Formats: sequence, structure tokens, C-alpha cells
Amino acid sequence: MTDPIADPLVEVPDTETMSPLVHLDSTPEGAVTVWINRPEKKNAFDAETIAALRQAFETLHGAEGVRVVFLRGVGGGFSAGADLEWMANAVDAGEDDNRADALELAHMLKALHDVPALTVALVEGGAFGGGAGLVAACDHALATADATFSFSEVKLGLTPATISPYVIAALGPRTAKLLFATGRVFDADAAWSYGLVDEVFDDVAGLEVARDALIEEMVACAPGAIGDAKALVNDFASEKIDRNLIEETAKRIARRRVSAEGQEGVRAFLARRKPAWSI
Repeated sequence: MTDPIADPLVEVPDTETMSPLVHLDSTPEGAVTVWINRPEKKNAFDAETIAALRQAFETLHGAEGVRVVFLRGVGGGFSAGADLEWMANAVDAGEDDNRADALELAHMLKALHDVPALTVALVEGGAFGGGAGLVAACDHALATADATFSFSEVKLGLTPATISPYVIAALGPRTAKLLFATGRVFDADAAWSYGLVDEVFDDVAGLEVARDALIEEMVACAPGAIGDAKALVNDFASEKIDRNLIEETAKRIARRRVSAEGQEGVRAFLARRKPAWSI
């Protein structure tokens, strides 16, 4: 493995060992794009696609030099959610088999949530059911104006159980209740007002410009520090500010100050030069 201080090039999984259902692209700046590759199925996922996504996300947990991970669908659509054949198999399966099946989806979503780099959904076309759940599980989301969303499970007599923790965190309990209970289809502007997406662009060209600008912005950021900064939010969001929390925050910044990145970053700032990880 390379030293992210000395060599900022990103290390990503060997794509030859990965499923064709998921593609990974990377740039020297530490940007990785995870593509869901089932355009003929509107990038709906089945058991194999879920497993391939989980493999990609878990491998990125240990990939050095990664600053940002984009998630998008091949062919102009994000993800239609559950594949129809996969759903048909679930109808005929017992509760234990359905529980095991749902756990795989839950583990995949947790793997996405736990990626140390900033995760960003790039949404074109439809993001329905579990596809909208993927958007919520990302740290940030950008969408084209023609994107559409729905948590439509109740229309099938189901509930969005596995994606619910991420949707509730992104939208808040009140909005999540409304969208879960109605299963309504809503556009990108509504998704922005609800908090599911952070920016809306007129077309794919605008989306690409925003993606490139974000990559450029993050070149100045140390890859390891990005992961530790995300961990602060994940670990402290619902914690009471007490003596234990105060001590934990002091411990974490002290650890960062003596880290290789922390030492290099401060020394570079004092010397008025760019740190080694900046390209």
C-alpha cells in the first residue's frame, strides 16, 4: 500500500475480480465512481447486484488516497430499486429466507454509509424504493432537474424498513413519515426541499461540472482527515455534550495533530507551501 502523504494516487479494487454489475472508475485526485451497471433493468438491484455493491463499498473502506466516492447508474437512470424477478422470488420465500435476503441489503447500505471518503449520489432519471435509499445513505446528493424519486413500498403492501435509518437521518422523522406513508412520486425540486438532495442542475452537463468542481475542491483535503472528520459526525451526532464527549473530542484532535497528515499539513501551512497530498 502507498503512503497517502508521499503519493496521493488512489488505490482501488482490481476491477477484473469484480462483478460486471458494478464498475469502478478512479482519478489521480482520489475520486472514485461506483457505477451500477444494469441499464436494461433501469439499474434495479437483485441479490447479485447487492453483493457486488457491498464488495465495492467494503473494499473502498481500506483504499488509500480516496477523497470522494460518487455513486451513479449507467444509462441515464440512477436505480429503480428492487428488481421484479427478485421481488417475485421473495413472494414465494418464507420469513427466514426473506430476513436473510433483507440483511444482505442492510449490510450493503451500511457498507456505503461507512465508506471513509465523502460519498456523493449523482442522480439522473429515477431513484425509487431502495434506489432512493441509496441516495439517502450517501453523505451528499446532486440531481438533474428531471430526476424523480419515491419511497413506494406501501403501494406493494411493504415498508421501506432497511433503508429507513438513512432516510430518517437525511429527511427527519416528520418528512419520512409523509413520504413513507403516501409512497408519492416527487421531483428533484421537492427532493431538495425535503433534504434528500443538496443541489439540482438543469441537465447532466451541469451535474458533471459540479462533480468536477467538488473533486477540485477536495484536492486540498487530506484523505485520512476526511475519514476522521466524517467519523466525528457519525459518532457524535446524537451524543450528549458531557465530560466524556469533551474528553473524546480532545483525544481525537490530539491524535490528528501527531499523525503524519497532521504534521505535514501544519508544517506546510507554516512554511506557506502546499501539503504533499495536494496535486
